[in-house]
Amino acid sequence: MNKTYILLLFAFYVSLLAAQGSNNSTKFPGNQTEYEAERDSVVHPGKDVTEDQPERETDRDSVVNRGNRPARDPIQFRYSGQLSGWGQVTPDTPTKGWLGGRYIPQINLTQPLENNQLIDLEASVNLFGDIGIRSFDNTSTDATIKPYRAWARYASTRAEVRLGLQKINFGSAQMFRPLMWFDSMDPRDPLQLTDGVWGGLFRYYFPNNTTLWLWSLYGNDKNKGWEILPSSSSFPEIGGRVQIPIPKGEGALSYHFREADASAYGLEKIAENRFGLDVRLDATVGLWFESSWTHLNGDMGELTNQQMATLGTDYTFGIGNGLGLTFEQFFYSYGERGIDFNQSLNFSGLNLSYPLSMADNLSAMVYYDWGNQRFYNFLNWQHQRNNVTFYTIGYWNPSEFGIPSQMGTGSRFAGKGIQLIIAWHH
Repeated sequence: MNKTYILLLFAFYVSLLAAQGSNNSTKFPGNQTEYEAERDSVVHPGKDVTEDQPERETDRDSVVNRGNRPARDPIQFRYSGQLSGWGQVTPDTPTKGWLGGRYIPQINLTQPLENNQLIDLEASVNLFGDIGIRSFDNTSTDATIKPYRAWARYASTRAEVRLGLQKINFGSAQMFRPLMWFDSMDPRDPLQLTDGVWGGLFRYYFPNNTTLWLWSLYGNDKNKGWEILPSSSSFPEIGGRVQIPIPKGEGALSYHFREADASAYGLEKIAENRFGLDVRLDATVGLWFESSWTHLNGDMGELTNQQMATLGTDYTFGIGNGLGLTFEQFFYSYGERGIDFNQSLNFSGLNLSYPLSMADNLSAMVYYDWGNQRFYNFLNWQHQRNNVTFYTIGYWNPSEFGIPSQMGTGSRFAGKGIQLIIAWHH
């Protein structure tokens, strides 16, 4: 069963569902791009968001404007990109410094159709290279060229089908994300870059603002998000999500099934079930709860069960230009039979953000590891000048990096250091 066959079956099935409701409204589903707000979250569709809260369902109106044009509009072409470069000083690690660059060119094609429908495509490539400097005569280099996004989408008035290499994410948590199932976004990364997944996504938007998600993934052989084991290459992953409006906010249930490859542990395929629950309330302050439980149907010892939960809040104080505060409390546990408090982690996270001017913003992020009694500290100054953004990041962390979900990239941020990033968008 190859990748193309799976995606064609998925497209045929969801197209039948989409056809049933394609003429019931004048609103379209989202048309998110990678350099705009790109995170689907449990908020009311249509609200504006900022870049530090990637994909929420905010771009439906942009697709409305496209779809309401005459049916025979010409194909719209757009070329854009992001060029970034950085330098980092890391005196407390064996590699004392880093220099690197990245370019992500992106092409978008959009064809409006009759009856408020459209077809659009997006393709982008990640060209990356960096140099690690241990001493003047001891350096290491790395370079990568790989597809970043490559998807095609059909959108009607209430539904969309998207096939290809894409970003799929949801939830309201910002620093500690239990529902980080298919991406690996780092809250410390001001560019919010993450690899995509190969698969198909269907979303249907009901008149009462309920949203149904269905997805199928295939051909993703690397660990995604919190995964301990990679996915089996012989069986597709399937899942879904329902977001339901509730008073003052929205709640959602999510589910995902896959077969995990446990050959590294001397086992073969192991079925894995993943369950998620999240709620967001917009009252005087923003409140959210996000949780996930992953169960492996095999004898994996203490890795058999994985539980995570985050409770968070945010508020903007009327101090000066407006002081934004976000706080999250995170609990992580793993065990053979269920929650095991002897094998758990507890982290608190605080994020402060203050706009110094129209062009400058200062933010600070502090994590506290309750088990090891250690602080992680990040300070970021951002300066905007036309299409160029400058980031100056300072940090003071323990020598052994132990933040959940960030351990893979955390070694570069161990100890003390400073990083400079310049990003140009065109």
